[in-house]
Amino acid sequence: MLKIYGRANSINVRKVLWTVEEIGLPYTREDWGRGYRPTSDPEFLKLNPFAVVPVIDDDGFILRESHAISRYLATKHGRTDLYPTDPKTRAQVEAWMDWGQTDLYRGVRAPFLGLVAKLPAFQDQKLIEEGITDWTDQMQRLDAHLSEHGPYLMGDSFTLADVPVGLIVNRWFCVPFDKPELKAVSAYYDRLAERPAYRLHGRNGTP
Repeated sequence: MLKIYGRANSINVRKVLWTVEEIGLPYTREDWGRGYRPTSDPEFLKLNPFAVVPVIDDDGFILRESHAISRYLATKHGRTDLYPTDPKTRAQVEAWMDWGQTDLYRGVRAPFLGLVAKLPAFQDQKLIEEGITDWTDQMQRLDAHLSEHGPYLMGDSFTLADVPVGLIVNRWFCVPFDKPELKAVSAYYDRLAERPAYRLHGRNGTP
């Protein structure tokens, strides 16, 4: 059976959990990371020397990195609806996933760690405000795309592209700061919430 290593409130672990639920795979999960057993533990480092979650053990196949895991599982289980085989369409899905991990996430870090996790290293108000500005700019870009090309990132079909972005959209609405109205993003958030897997691991009250 598939085993997932990582705490369920980690945004990267949640990407894998959401994907697994969409595919309908049985799995077990073991808590590792902040608030649980440290990833610096030798037992964990044997699985992932980079000391980050998530990691999976799929009948002896060990794999790290949430996006790689999601793509691997969708491919293995023939879910071409989630991860299309056409090279151009697949590349577009991957581009959105990469954007969700890079430009979109860049501004999230300081506001989340400062206002929600309340880590001492992220209490610089200027740093938080710079993050909010950057995050807002990227969310406005997302809103414009969804307005013109939605309802999902790839149009009419839900794909793996929506997983990393959908989790950051959930975080956008959960982190407390003043936000502009983004009608297309709000509609997208509600549409994702129609999916049971998103209600379990996305819009579940956890930022």
